Amino acid sequence: MRWVLVRAAVAGTTMVALAFLIPLGLVVQKTARERAFTAADRQCAALGPALAITTDQGDLARALASTDSGAQGRLAVHLPPAAGGTAVTAEQVIGTARATPTDIADAARGRVLTVKVPGGYARLQPVAVAPAKIAVVEVYVADADLTRGVGTAWLVLSLVALGLVAIAVLVADRTGARLVGAARRLAGAARALGTGDLALRLPVEGPQADGSPAELREAAAAFNAMADRVVHLLAAERELAADLSHRLRTPLTVLRLNAASLGDGDAAEATRHAVAQLEREVDQIIRSTRRTPGGAAARTVGCDAAEVIRERVGFWSALAEDEGRRWQLHGADAPARVPVPPGDLAATLDALLGNVFRHTAIGTAFSVDVLATERAVIVLVGDAGAGFDDPSAALRRGGGHGGEGSTGLGLDIVRKLAEATGGDLALGRSAVLGGAEIRLRLGTGPADGAAPAGRRLGRGRRGGRAG
Repeated sequence: MRWVLVRAAVAGTTMVALAFLIPLGLVVQKTARERAFTAADRQCAALGPALAITTDQGDLARALASTDSGAQGRLAVHLPPAAGGTAVTAEQVIGTARATPTDIADAARGRVLTVKVPGGYARLQPVAVAPAKIAVVEVYVADADLTRGVGTAWLVLSLVALGLVAIAVLVADRTGARLVGAARRLAGAARALGTGDLALRLPVEGPQADGSPAELREAAAAFNAMADRVVHLLAAERELAADLSHRLRTPLTVLRLNAASLGDGDAAEATRHAVAQLEREVDQIIRSTRRTPGGAAARTVGCDAAEVIRERVGFWSALAEDEGRRWQLHGADAPARVPVPPGDLAATLDALLGNVFRHTAIGTAFSVDVLATERAVIVLVGDAGAGFDDPSAALRRGGGHGGEGSTGLGLDIVRKLAEATGGDLALGRSAVLGGAEIRLRLGTGPADGAAPAGRRLGRGRRGGRAG
């Protein structure tokens, strides 16, 4: 925008300057020409009284010498022919003559002439010296006299035009700088809001807002109102999530008491472990939703993906053995750091493995493969079930295509966690087991947007199913 304004100012000012300065320069040139011939007419008129008094050549020669043009050899007097003569002879010419006898004869008929002579022009003015006798006064006007001062005038006019263009450019640049600065502040604030900085506001009054156009100040005020509304809505959403999570405490307490009375055994121990984990997750949701966005608690904490995967696969292996499911874990021996909180990654694995147990028949085998590279950690969760009927529908948030027990949110939340690290989520068919396969790719470097700590991932469903 800044350079557009500068170019527009240069074009507009140049056209205006040319529209005024070119005619003005031509007027100056014409004025200089007229001034030279007017001066020549004054020189001719100065000899009129002398010719009216005498036609003596000596007296006229002294009169010519007393004038500036006569002293410079630019003035001549052509006396009328002698009695009986028809043409002016050389003896009857006083001063330096340049006009031709023909031109002198034409002027003697009573006409003021301007004729071209070598090096300039000759101004011929007739003067009556006696009845029926007319002398002709000739004044030489050099070409330099016709353009004297014109070059200087053109130079001054050109400098004025350049000065006007420079002033217009400076004004347009300063105006554009204010406009661009205000627009960039607005764009920067929008980017900051998109990255989670909800405390940033734009100045609409005071020194920082001075120079900004009224429209951009209105946009800044609208942005501030929008940011305030976003903060209010997020606060209300966090409070609602915390309140809803808090309501789960009562049924969780009942489940914990019932699980404690189940006695011994692997199934009872697994049930108590699941209830305890569920209670921890609910507590974590309550704490996370009451944190201030953008605070220290919201910063992403990395973890060892291999360690988290081993722990969660070990947890689900107990249930797999009870249901007669064969399972495999490959590639989780070496450390693999990812910029994801361990709780979020554990919830992601629970969502993916929970889909296997929920949406495949008892006894269906599954596998978890981990591949770590310099830039990403890839987790493949496959099974020997029927696979996905519609992978694109399974990734649509809240689609609810999976039937009873499916919220349609699980895989979408897993995808967003992957994208927050610079990775992605893909659905396909397992090349080894022949069923569904989910490929989760987590970036190992800092991503543009970090997944907020405390986000808990819901469980979706797989099979003919939505996430």
